[in-house]
Amino acid sequence: MKQRTRKLVGTVLILAFVCVYALVAMALAQGRITEASKLVQGIAYIALGLAWVLPLLPLIRWMERRDEA
Repeated sequence: MKQRTRKLVGTVLILAFVCVYALVAMALAQGRITEASKLVQGIAYIALGLAWVLPLLPLIRWMERRDEA
């Protein structure tokens, strides 16, 4: 697969994942986190805000791989 095609496929997958992840993160944030202390809320919001990156790293690496000769 050419790099251009991988980037298109990867972009669509990233957008779909982020949309689903945002809904899940909002549901988690409206759950028990609202009853926790401000410090725990802050840590939870930071973790939820950054957690989407980890599952997408392999996809981004795949997208950026050079074309085979």
